[in-house]
Amino acid sequence: MLTNVALKALKPEAKPYKKADGGGLFILIEKNGSKLWRFAYRYDGKHKLISGGRFPEVSLVAARAWRDKMKHQLALGLDPSKERQKEAAAVPVGEGSSFEEVAREWLKSRTLAWVPKYARHIVRRLENDIFPVIGKHDIAEITPRQMLDALRKIEARGSIEMAHRIKTYCSEIFRFAIPDGRCDTDPCRDLTPSLTKKPRVRHHPKVAAKDLPTFYVKLNADPGERLSHLALRWTIYNMVRTQETRFAEWDEFEDIGLAEPLWRLSPERMKMSEEHLVPLARQSIELLDEIRELNVFLKGRNMRLGRYLFPVAHAKSLVISENRMLDIMYRMGYRGKATVHGFRSLASTVLNESGLFEPDWIEMQLAHQPQGVRGVYNAARYLAHRRPMMQWWADFLDDAEATGMRGS
Repeated sequence: MLTNVALKALKPEAKPYKKADGGGLFILIEKNGSKLWRFAYRYDGKHKLISGGRFPEVSLVAARAWRDKMKHQLALGLDPSKERQKEAAAVPVGEGSSFEEVAREWLKSRTLAWVPKYARHIVRRLENDIFPVIGKHDIAEITPRQMLDALRKIEARGSIEMAHRIKTYCSEIFRFAIPDGRCDTDPCRDLTPSLTKKPRVRHHPKVAAKDLPTFYVKLNADPGERLSHLALRWTIYNMVRTQETRFAEWDEFEDIGLAEPLWRLSPERMKMSEEHLVPLARQSIELLDEIRELNVFLKGRNMRLGRYLFPVAHAKSLVISENRMLDIMYRMGYRGKATVHGFRSLASTVLNESGLFEPDWIEMQLAHQPQGVRGVYNAARYLAHRRPMMQWWADFLDDAEATGMRGS
């Protein structure tokens, strides 16, 4: 499977060659250095190829979404090459070629894969900031200068991050119009150096990997109640946000006791409003057993409270407070030095530096919204890869705790 880093590193050779991504999608590297997407398939017993544009104008994410569209057509018994010809013939020259018209088509092709709230955000941003400026222009005639002027108007009101996001949306729209010939290039492609740099992301302070043994010594010595400790351990093991742990419910868990136990969080529970799957390591199952044993409300069949893993009877939210785990960190001496959220950053650092796992797997497990617009989002993506990764992370934490115990 290809990565953006690998794609950028591909160099031309004496003869054209190709690198496969999977599912029939591959990149063809020509002698002049051009990198062209191709999709290989069989239809009516014949081997066929269809082109999908040039990298990096057509990104890896966009190419995979295009491949999935081709495979869907095949599943319906359609020939992707003939379907492309029909689509091109259905758009008369001079019609359906304004930026706004193409953008509306792009939105229609994407919104089924988005939650409504996210779709509304994108539509509103385009309607407020882009359509009034370039919406009626022929998409093939829009210049980088015109796009830069439109984006700088957004910057002028102090919305630096928003300008970069809208540039990404517009870039997707231009690339959407390239395959059927309504435009030839993406005028947003080279604009980033001319835009104001995005503000530096302030990361949550975190415990360093080398200090984990000491962290666990302090955690085991903390006098706080056991259920709070279990909530903190659950959060660290599963690389989730505090909020996701606090409101965890028993009916979110699947296949407990089987070979591939899973925690399924609904879109309503997630920051990015997308369903999230957490493959559970052996250690997480052990924690679940202890959490269940300590849940007096579950034992007493009080399901108003017992449905939660970490219920609190007198709390308005019915669960532990958002500061409960942070209070443990403060008692351990980490005030201003580390946060609970920082363990997500630590997991990302450790897993990336191990060299064993693809960055996409790690980002998917952290439930991060990828930069740009992903045409097809699948909560189960990379699940087979993420399951051993989560077990490796849990074992890494256990090894750190064992090291601390031996040294104390």
